[in-house]
Amino acid sequence: DVLFHQSGGCCDGSSPMCFPVGDFIVGDRDVLLGEIGGAPFYISPSQFEYWKHTQLIIDVVPGRGGMFSLENGEGVRFLM
Repeated sequence: DVLFHQSGGCCDGSSPMCFPVGDFIVGDRDVLLGEIGGAPFYISPSQFEYWKHTQLIIDVVPGRGGMFSLENGEGVRFLM
C-alpha cells in the first residue's frame, strides 16, 4: 500500500510525493484530501489553506521524481 503527500516545502516538497505506507509519518495536522486509486492523499495544513477553494488535479508527466518518492528513477514525476 502507498500514500501520497503534498507538503509545499522546498526542493522535492513542492511536488506530490508517493511513499509506502509506514515509510512516511503523516502529521497530526495534515489534511486528508481524498484518494488516488485507493491510496490516501494528504496535504500540509499551510498548503490546504492556500488551495482549499481550488480543484486539484494530479498527473504523471515525464521528468525526475522526488528524491524520496517511489517514482524516482522511473523517468516520470507527479505534478499538481
